[in-house]
Amino acid sequence: MRVVDSVESVPVLVVVGVREDGGKVVLGFQAGDRESAACWREFFRDLKRRGLRWELIKLGVMDGIPALEQVFKEEFPQAEVQRFVVHLSRNVLARVPRKLKGEIASELRGIFYAPSEEEARERFADFKNRWERHLPSAVRCLEKALDSALTFFKFPAEDWLSIRTTNIIERLNKEFKRRTKVMEIVASEKALYNLLAFI
Repeated sequence: MRVVDSVESVPVLVVVGVREDGGKVVLGFQAGDRESAACWREFFRDLKRRGLRWELIKLGVMDGIPALEQVFKEEFPQAEVQRFVVHLSRNVLARVPRKLKGEIASELRGIFYAPSEEEARERFADFKNRWERHLPSAVRCLEKALDSALTFFKFPAEDWLSIRTTNIIERLNKEFKRRTKVMEIVASEKALYNLLAFI
């Protein structure tokens, strides 16, 4: 977008809410650095100022950005955090040799798609016993995020599939990119927000 006398690529933070009836609502978007705790804190506080009833928030589904997760826990202390399992799996697989990726990916799916939390934790224990000596960094990566990756078990089983993922945000971001990529320049931050609101 145009910023003063130059054209800049500007990231936009997006929060989507899911109501108890399953309806999805874009709660807001704001230009900012996704790695910045200060940007996320200001964004969440702005949502609260505009009427978001923070005490009713039950769950935040996110992709493991440390600043986002920490600020979310501080701003919504009564809510749980669910780590997006596909991003976590990619992080684990990035620490695995190519010839083992298929096998490890299969074991990760076994953990995340287990029928119960107890079984998921048992499968993780087996995974750790089998791979800790050979792939310690991959095992540590998974172990560090395991609790937040298994939060979905605290919710009704019919919601597990949608809770484990950030597909809602991923699809929205793809649509934003598809519509804005063909435009060479957006005139201003306000014009960008109007465009995204229309999309």
